[in-house]
Amino acid sequence: MKQFLFFLSLTVLISTASAQSERYEKAMLANISALDTTRSAGGYQDLANTFQRIADAEKTQWLPYYYAAYCHVMIGYTAMGQDPAKMDVEADLADAMLNKAMALTQANSELFCVKKMIATLRMSADPMTRYQTQGPIAAEALAKARTLDANNPRVDILEAQDKFYTPEQFGGSKVEAKELFLSAQKKFESFKPASALHPNWGEGQVMYFLSQLK
Repeated sequence: MKQFLFFLSLTVLISTASAQSERYEKAMLANISALDTTRSAGGYQDLANTFQRIADAEKTQWLPYYYAAYCHVMIGYTAMGQDPAKMDVEADLADAMLNKAMALTQANSELFCVKKMIATLRMSADPMTRYQTQGPIAAEALAKARTLDANNPRVDILEAQDKFYTPEQFGGSKVEAKELFLSAQKKFESFKPASALHPNWGEGQVMYFLSQLK
């Protein structure tokens, strides 16, 4: 009887865990797919809130915290040139989410890509006074992301964007940007995310920038 009850309890636990896993994956996939079509600050805010709710419910998964951080960065970018204070607020929120993700998995190229994006966001809010502080943080994070995974196309994309937008007198280069975007495009041909939930964004950005660099 005890053995029967043990196996019955085990079956219930496995079934419950499986159902929770299915709900998590379904919720994540729905919101990850929405990232491809979201362009507005409000849209990214809704996604950030949803990813944070998923993360706080799961607690051991780094991916929802990663996506929440990414969404806050994107909200910050929508305020560029209009509301520097909003950019700082979103950078702080992104940092908070990223720190929670890094507490769960540290040696992760994707997380350092977002760390680079946060530093760039902070710098963009006040370039003249923050370049010397945030610039090195961004460069160090990008170098770490490349060290952890040299085949990650998002590393090339972020570096290419820097080259594209930075004036030549400060180290920018449209020629180098194009080379990096082409490198990212090549990497996407063989890049395989660890699962359907793992980061796979950026290919559309590559196509856009290459169309501007013909």
